[in-house]
Amino acid sequence: MRGCSIRAIWILNAQDAVVFSRRFPVVERRWREACNRENESCIEEDTLKEGSSRGFGIRTAQSTEGMDSWVDDPITRHVISVYINKEEEGENHLLWPLILHIKGQYCILVLPLVEPQHLKAYARICKRSDCGNAVGVDESVSSLLLELPSITGAFMVAHAIGDIISGDMVEPEIVVSASPVGGLLDSLTGSIGIAGMSARPKPVAAPVAVSAAGAVVMGAIASDAPKIGSRPLDKDALRTFISSSMPFGTPLDLSYSNISAMKAHGFSSSDLPPADLKQPAWKPYLFKGKQRLLFTIHETVFAAMYDRDEIPDSISISGQVNCRADLEGLPDVSFPLTALNAAHVEVLSFHPCAQVPEQCVDKQAASVMFSPPLGNFVLLCYQATCGVGPPIKGFYQLSMVSEDEGAFLFKLSLMEGYKAPLTMDFCTITMPFPRRRVVSFDGTPSIGTVSTTDRSVEWKIITSGRGITGKSVEATFPGTIKFAPWQTQRLPSSRPGFGNIADEESDNETESNGNMVNVDEFLMEKMNKDLPSVDLEEPFCWQAYNYAKVSFKIMGASLSGTSIDPKSVSIYPPVKAPVEFSTQVTSGDYILWNTLGKCPSAASRKS
Repeated sequence: MRGCSIRAIWILNAQDAVVFSRRFPVVERRWREACNRENESCIEEDTLKEGSSRGFGIRTAQSTEGMDSWVDDPITRHVISVYINKEEEGENHLLWPLILHIKGQYCILVLPLVEPQHLKAYARICKRSDCGNAVGVDESVSSLLLELPSITGAFMVAHAIGDIISGDMVEPEIVVSASPVGGLLDSLTGSIGIAGMSARPKPVAAPVAVSAAGAVVMGAIASDAPKIGSRPLDKDALRTFISSSMPFGTPLDLSYSNISAMKAHGFSSSDLPPADLKQPAWKPYLFKGKQRLLFTIHETVFAAMYDRDEIPDSISISGQVNCRADLEGLPDVSFPLTALNAAHVEVLSFHPCAQVPEQCVDKQAASVMFSPPLGNFVLLCYQATCGVGPPIKGFYQLSMVSEDEGAFLFKLSLMEGYKAPLTMDFCTITMPFPRRRVVSFDGTPSIGTVSTTDRSVEWKIITSGRGITGKSVEATFPGTIKFAPWQTQRLPSSRPGFGNIADEESDNETESNGNMVNVDEFLMEKMNKDLPSVDLEEPFCWQAYNYAKVSFKIMGASLSGTSIDPKSVSIYPPVKAPVEFSTQVTSGDYILWNTLGKCPSAASRKS
């Protein structure tokens, strides 16, 4: 977050009312000085008047020059602008960039400090006929944002605040194998959070899942920051966090666990580090207790399987190395990343505590050194391709033989080409039908069991506890399905408020042709012309779009080939601390599109 300063923060509820706001005068003074240097007027009012947050970044026939939607760039769904009306002067002034983050029922707006020249550049882009993104132009939204590291910092601030007000603060999962991990942090903070700030009873630390006879099992180390739960906005807790984590508007430490621990327990003379060492901000307390070092590689597999000659299948892996270093003092930990080339890693990012040589960024063999913080944390994240191939491949076909009856067929191959120690713990296929009510189905799979709900059919191919290791499994499932009679019903064009700050009269008008300025409403009106109502949880299940979703978990090794050798991990100063390493692979959006129906796909770039 180097180079990031925050001018102001606003939080709006679902009724578009500002429920929390905070401005930072020190940063505002820097903004006014920059404006004076650029001979620009500055904004001093604290009222949000009108903006283009309903534009959603996509240009429509109703978009006008100066709106975010006029830029016609998806990024303006998250980096928006707002006009402030200075009535006494009879003119509007532009606020940009406003980071927009929706979390639960709240809308969080963060305004970082940028130079006036960047604001003027965005204003020019908003008035260009080429949408600001034509190939070869000098100015574009993408090139502009690349010059502004404060945007990234503001996003981190918005997400941290969103997690706090929604209670969605879950630390990275660590797989443990034997005895629970304890020490000063567990005894000191337990599961501290808001409790230490608002005089509520201190929660009891969650137990660590352990195994019998030393077998590896799943279990997350007790989180130092539990979920707050759904309740009204705790303004006192939020003020305390903001004051501690970003004094004078400069983000220093956005770790809620650290801020809560410091607020609840303070410091004593026993917490001081050795005189010759500098204590990093991410480790406000020194660990005391049984020493241990845990690594877990967690990969998520995303896939779109088409089984069509004209559309290639797509599969990608998003991975991260989770770590917990219960080590006394301020040691440095290092290990080699020798598998990066073999793992087909495409993108790498590291925790601020890591020192990364340049060759490592280029995905060459290198050693990573880091000074670990307290608790569970994500040491590095990466994007990779699957070295062996998709863990589940095959096809799904659904053909409607009548208006209310369809015939389907699955033919799948599981874990083909995968060898021990890779183990598929479970695998489930779900056919969602959100717009049709399932009356009955007929069919028997070659393996597994089938169950139904009113809106879906679920096929459990492999159940937990009966995993497969070192072999492939062929699975087929033919059958028929009957739905309740079709009933045409239209959706209302309006949708619930989501915390926008636009005047209802400015962006919510309709023209004589019935088109909506809001592109979401316009598309939904078109999509649902002759379709029954359904929630938007399954956005692709409309018209002829049908798919099956695959859920699975694989243990034993990563699919990308990324790995850590516990014997190669070194700690300085040397200490006798066991090093444990584990992996788990889970499915993200792993989709089998209906081979016989319509399907969306990304357009390939023409050479």
